[in-house]
Amino acid sequence: MSAGEGALQREPTEKEIRLVIAASSAGTIFEWYDFFIYGTLAGLIGAAFFPSDNETLQVLLVWAGFAVGFGFRPLGAILFGFLGDRLGRKYTFLVTVTLMGIATAGVGLIPSAASIGIAAPIIVIGLRILQGLALGGEYGGAAIYVAEHAPPEKRGFYTSFIQASVVGGFVLSIIVVLACRALIPAEDFAAWGWRIPFLLSIILLGISLWMRLKLSESPVFQAMKEAGETSANPFKESMTYPGNPKRIFVALFGITGILTTIWYTAFFSGLSFLRGPMRVEEGIVEWMLLIAGTISMAFYIMVGKWSDRVGRKKPIIIGAIASLVLLFPVFWGMGALANPGLSASAKAAPVTVSGLECDYDPFAEVQASACGRVLQDLTALGVPYTIDTGAPATGEAAAEIGVGETRHSYAALGDADRRATIQGWLEKSGYSFERQSPPMSSILGTIGLLLVCGMLSALTYGSVAALLCEMFPARIRYSSMSIPYHIGAGYLGGFLPLIAGYIVAMTGDVYSGLWYTIAIVAFGLVVAWWGIPDGPPKDFEEANG
Repeated sequence: MSAGEGALQREPTEKEIRLVIAASSAGTIFEWYDFFIYGTLAGLIGAAFFPSDNETLQVLLVWAGFAVGFGFRPLGAILFGFLGDRLGRKYTFLVTVTLMGIATAGVGLIPSAASIGIAAPIIVIGLRILQGLALGGEYGGAAIYVAEHAPPEKRGFYTSFIQASVVGGFVLSIIVVLACRALIPAEDFAAWGWRIPFLLSIILLGISLWMRLKLSESPVFQAMKEAGETSANPFKESMTYPGNPKRIFVALFGITGILTTIWYTAFFSGLSFLRGPMRVEEGIVEWMLLIAGTISMAFYIMVGKWSDRVGRKKPIIIGAIASLVLLFPVFWGMGALANPGLSASAKAAPVTVSGLECDYDPFAEVQASACGRVLQDLTALGVPYTIDTGAPATGEAAAEIGVGETRHSYAALGDADRRATIQGWLEKSGYSFERQSPPMSSILGTIGLLLVCGMLSALTYGSVAALLCEMFPARIRYSSMSIPYHIGAGYLGGFLPLIAGYIVAMTGDVYSGLWYTIAIVAFGLVVAWWGIPDGPPKDFEEANG
């Protein structure tokens, strides 16, 4: 056993562990708040920085900007993982939280696209890149710092607060948005008030730095440094250390792939699903997510503590299997509760479209055909449709919308009145496009289903910080766990809203984006079953000696 692994000879005092957990978790909450506030305010971000006549394109551009930040997380993991393994855990995540706070505040200061044109989205993307780099170093630093202070028998419990803090960042973003909406008139909030949550990150940065500066370096890292056992090149050694390629593969697909797609499906897909195609009032959606997210934080801590008894593998396997079984029914249930009229109308009067070149490109500013423009309108309205491939190739029947038994020709519709005319046809057949305020029973039912999503996420995420720390040797732990975690979370999870949104736009089925999550989780389940160690938790040398 190395000096680093054997450094922690006594269980920390209650005061010491409370400070370690509080400072690490608070910084993690603030950093994820900074990252998530972009997604929470996606609609207003789109209007300010990515305006487009194609509403679906505007939404996809916002999620593309969201994904760019995630795309740079692996580079941040390499950079800050190197620094964390060479210079120390504490000072590395002090740098990451500072970079994140400054970049987030910057978004709140950028003039809109109406003022400075294309420069606005370019600057936003640049700041998202800085956020991604910072986040690539944050999670590994915070998780390792807590894990290396924790006695082995409580490592899952103590590190689960870091996992819960990720949800805490999402919850904090909703709290701030709700508070701003309550204090600022709706028109002013849409015009300039949405910038306040971004600017607030400067205050959160100050609190986080104050708390983290009070911490000492990890005892494991201190012991390694004193013994001269730190790695000269953590990135290279992570790729070449015996057995590490397999462990990195398992960490990427069998752990992170599962947890990240379920997490973003549970929270961000739930948020966009209810606010978008289900047309629930934004304030109601935010309150539902706030309640479900706050309660869900306890699930992560329960699962982390449970994993100290049963091992890290069992909760992940159970959560992955349950997700494959439950995700579609949960979202069907939320749709039925949130907007039962939409489901009823779609069954009573299904929409079919026929036309020449009936293809829809969600990324096109202007669709190439009249039929494509009709599909764009239906997608923006959140109405499911099917394309009638058996319709005649010429004549009026080649340019029709069927709503139930009624056929409407769109051939003569101009761009100015097309959307309103199509909406009128749908409304005559029973469709409603009013913002929904579901009854309390439906709201409570929806919160219950969101809590199911929260539990699925907790099962696959609550024990992960402890598991990843136990999978890799201390001298290269920061790099070895951060690289696969942030590749998986950055690409498989970070691109989920964009990919799922694209699938929905292409198919006309608001539930079809869930297939992306199902595919990633199914593959990850196979990898997890094969590669995650069985049995009680063990330190690295014990598990691999």
